[in-house]
Amino acid sequence: QVQLVESGGGLVQPGGSLRLSCAFSGIMFRTLFSGKTLGWYRQPPGKERELVAVITRVGTTNYGDSVKGRFTISRDNASKNLYLQMNSLKPDDTGVYYCNLGDYDSDFRLVPTFATWGQGTQVTVSS
Repeated sequence: QVQLVESGGGLVQPGGSLRLSCAFSGIMFRTLFSGKTLGWYRQPPGKERELVAVITRVGTTNYGDSVKGRFTISRDNASKNLYLQMNSLKPDDTGVYYCNLGDYDSDFRLVPTFATWGQGTQVTVSS
């Protein structure tokens, strides 16, 4: 069984900050965690899910253009957790945020290893 549990979302004013967490559980996720690229996605209202940040197994990070300089992704291989520090939040950052692991390519695409998604965590940026 594989399970992803995202948390840390909420309602924040523009310019504010949030820190999202993702716990990977289940034998398959935990076995693959340290050797795979991890990523955060988001799905804005009425739009498709998009990749916003990735971190490779060696700690190299990459970000979507809209979040560069504001978001920081990090991972803890010991506890099998993934994090996303979000600063200077904007209304366009509103959406449901999801995490996953998979195979990453140079076109900023992360193809999930398993067809499993968590429930996501809602981030709303509004005054």
